[in-house]
Amino acid sequence: MISQPSRHCTVELQALPSRIGQVRRIISAQLRYWHLDPLIDQAALGVTELLTNVHRHAEPDKLCTVEIELLLDRLTVSVHDHDPRLPTVRESDVSDTTGRGLALIAAVSESWGARPKGETGKIVWFTLSALPPAVALPPYPVYATTADASLREHSAARSAVRAGRVR
Repeated sequence: MISQPSRHCTVELQALPSRIGQVRRIISAQLRYWHLDPLIDQAALGVTELLTNVHRHAEPDKLCTVEIELLLDRLTVSVHDHDPRLPTVRESDVSDTTGRGLALIAAVSESWGARPKGETGKIVWFTLSALPPAVALPPYPVYATTADASLREHSAARSAVRAGRVR
């Protein structure tokens, strides 16, 4: 049973430095609207790196589409452009000022990749875990020596979440 429908947002743009900041703000606002505030920094960093790559490397034009999609517990951020060349992670020297974008994306995301889109383009994407706030449980169980009402309510709520009765 699907407990949360898919959510999708698309932005088309020219990957110019002036537009990258605007797209970061759009993505941030959309994630706030979806109540995914903890993912804003990672998603904004990743989309900035992908758009910067389009700006620096894409040929024949800088036209691209940014998509974010939330499906169950996974947020996918992707950038589609018209250059069929797939990106690769470069080895960077400590003194390099560029060339670390894909390594940063790999570091902050669950997964990332690139695939051809027809014969004249590609899609570069990354995913982030997006457990809904109602399901996010503390990392350690809560123990108490007294059986007060608030602890019983907390335990009942956790049990309901685990059983899938809370959406």
